[in-house]
Amino acid sequence: MNHQPRLYKWELLAILWVAYFLNQGDRQIYNAVLPLIKADLKVSDVQLGMVATAFTLLYGVFVPLAGCLGDFVTKKWIVCLSLLTFSAGTLCTGFSTSILLLILFRSVATGVGEAFYYPAANSLIGQYHHSTRAQAMAVHQSSLYVGIIASSWIAGWVGESHGWRATFYTFGSFGLLMAAVVAMRLRNEHRDFEDVRKDNQLPESQVKLGEVLRSVLRTPTLYFLSVAFGAMVFATVGYMTWMPTFLYEKFHLSVKDAALNSMLYHFIFAFVGVMVGGRVSDRLAARRPTIRMEMEYLGLLLGAPFIWLMGTSSNLTMVYIALAGFGFFRGIYDSNLFAALFDVIPPRYRSSATGLMLCCAFTVGATSPVLLGYVKQHISLDIGLSSLAFVYLLGAALIFIATKMFFAKDYIHEMKSE
Repeated sequence: MNHQPRLYKWELLAILWVAYFLNQGDRQIYNAVLPLIKADLKVSDVQLGMVATAFTLLYGVFVPLAGCLGDFVTKKWIVCLSLLTFSAGTLCTGFSTSILLLILFRSVATGVGEAFYYPAANSLIGQYHHSTRAQAMAVHQSSLYVGIIASSWIAGWVGESHGWRATFYTFGSFGLLMAAVVAMRLRNEHRDFEDVRKDNQLPESQVKLGEVLRSVLRTPTLYFLSVAFGAMVFATVGYMTWMPTFLYEKFHLSVKDAALNSMLYHFIFAFVGVMVGGRVSDRLAARRPTIRMEMEYLGLLLGAPFIWLMGTSSNLTMVYIALAGFGFFRGIYDSNLFAALFDVIPPRYRSSATGLMLCCAFTVGATSPVLLGYVKQHISLDIGLSSLAFVYLLGAALIFIATKMFFAKDYIHEMKSE
């Protein structure tokens, strides 16, 4: 008998969509009101960058742990406690009176709390959605784009109207209310999906850590993809942290308009790029195995000139065009991010490989905000942002080398491996 609720799976998706909106929104509101925080707390650009760097570093370190924890703890409560923790951290950030408290509440509480959300939430969607899995995951992922764009505008508007602290009070309070909804409505019951357990069950004998590491770490393509992903995260985190401030200071936009426009064009076109890149690579993958790798290095290579233009242009319209181009080719890269990895990793090791790649990328990318803060303070933010183009080129070169030198050897013929 099929016990899986037909309607509940969509309620679950709606709940997780709002939770992920807050997960991404809480991440971006700090960047949206940076000029207001700087003026109020009298802190330097380097110190502000340190807060974002610590956040990203802790997120990267704890994401692999979060993925493993989901195998031992009920996923409903991981999502609930994650939402509770990062929302409480966001709320408390509004009470910060020093850089130390910003790091404690923003970087530690919010960053670590957010790290535990995505692996458990994605797994829950997979459990409840089977024939609708791809559609459900795409809908869930859309809250990332909506969350960053909407939260940027809301944070800027609330910050200008009521002060930067009110921004954190607003998002944190709503997150705490949402945590109560998750606790009451979210389910993770065995009976809901036991009929499809054969598709999701663990192997008879658990895979040992040593076996995982031996297989994964003997795949040269993984190293190149991980460092290239680190280059992409470095550029993305630096851009997301400092672009609102760049528009605010260079073009004298209001905090609200700078926060919105710095994200709007980029993420709208990133969504388009994801759709185009995914469709093209899926169509060609059967007869051209390297297509996913090629789409990745082309995304970084063709995105680099737009990053350069974004930082160097003195015309606001050209900056917006550059943001759109940067976003589109970032989407092309994103569309094959894990699909390319899975081409060289056997199915049973993919979760571990994903965790390792995320950890590497966010650890590398964590250095970007503080380095750009230093460049802004001692040289100029224009140069700092435009120099991210060279990081993109480095990432493209690494994937190109892996494609030509290692991919053929590492490629997994999945039908054979199964």
